[in-house]
Amino acid sequence: MSQLNRHAQIRTPLTEMLEIEHPIIQGGMQYVGYAEMAAAVALAGGVGILTGLTQPTPEELRQEIHKCIDLIKEGMKTKPKGFRVGKFGVNLTILPALIPADYQGYAKVCGEEARTDDNPYGISMVEMAGGDPKPWMKIIKETVTQNHPDSQWPKILHKSATLRHALKAKAAGVDLIEIVGYEASIAGGRPGDEVGLWVQLPLVAKSLHPTPVVAAGATAHGSQLGAALTLGAVGVTMATRFLVTEECPIKESIKQRLNHPETDERSTCIVLSKLNNSTRVFKNQVSKDILKIENNTPKGKGIDFTEIAPLASGQRAKAMWQENGDTEDAMFSCSQSVGLIGTSFKNGDGDHNFHDKIPSCEELLTKMVDDCAASMQQANQYSVTLPE
Repeated sequence: MSQLNRHAQIRTPLTEMLEIEHPIIQGGMQYVGYAEMAAAVALAGGVGILTGLTQPTPEELRQEIHKCIDLIKEGMKTKPKGFRVGKFGVNLTILPALIPADYQGYAKVCGEEARTDDNPYGISMVEMAGGDPKPWMKIIKETVTQNHPDSQWPKILHKSATLRHALKAKAAGVDLIEIVGYEASIAGGRPGDEVGLWVQLPLVAKSLHPTPVVAAGATAHGSQLGAALTLGAVGVTMATRFLVTEECPIKESIKQRLNHPETDERSTCIVLSKLNNSTRVFKNQVSKDILKIENNTPKGKGIDFTEIAPLASGQRAKAMWQENGDTEDAMFSCSQSVGLIGTSFKNGDGDHNFHDKIPSCEELLTKMVDDCAASMQQANQYSVTLPE
């Protein structure tokens, strides 16, 4: 038996569109989505994602892209014959105007470094979030066609929080829609958008057909991948789950905290909702302090963001990821899948599910597709009679 056939193989429109082994995408993660992370996921058979705005300038993003390409090229030397070339993309999140960035420059770099028929190692996908994707798609596509008029790369995936956002993205001409459930590590949510993936996914998949839909929302186990495919998705996006992998470039103490048996599905909370920017984060001292400020603000009075800003600072989170590893000292996005992480590497039921193993990205993805296949096979054991 070849090395490729030792695990289940799942083929969907996503795997065939991007020419990948597994229908799994790594979500963008600020100050985590570096070349080491993206390349590890790509070499595991999924789609790795560099977080564009983690890099201070477009040129520094270009350097990180080249680093990712070099890591993938080197890693492919040890892959078995027939393994599809590792693919990666870039997350480009358009933030509110009060947070300036050279978005045009980032978009242009994505176009200049795109995958081509002659260069299978370039950017295969851009994951876009925040606002209308059309102007940024235009820059990317025009940049590509200047040198490669017939190129179909990169594919554009738009991250949408609601059906109405997804419909607008489809109208803009994106290649794929990523629908995000409320149980995910959401950011920028507004009142009324509190809808879970169990409802969002079939609604969006049916409404947007035949545009491919990717499911995002607290996925950490292969059985959830199977459920997503059954509900109309072509694959899943995961972010929180990838934090607890060998290759993730964060402090070990953070991985251990997220993988601890006391960390469960109730270990997250929603903050910043009174600022119309609902964000699901890990429940810790900082998130409690933010909620205290929000809850103590008199009804009808606007919240003074200057009180919250030092607590919600991205630089504070960066210091946690890369320097001090103190999970109580920063606000950081975290989905409810954190409650599944400690259980996803052991069979059985009950409290004894917890397992302290921190897997490699390859171990994680191969186990996910194996568990997905097992769950779908189990479902096939039920008696189903079709109408005549």
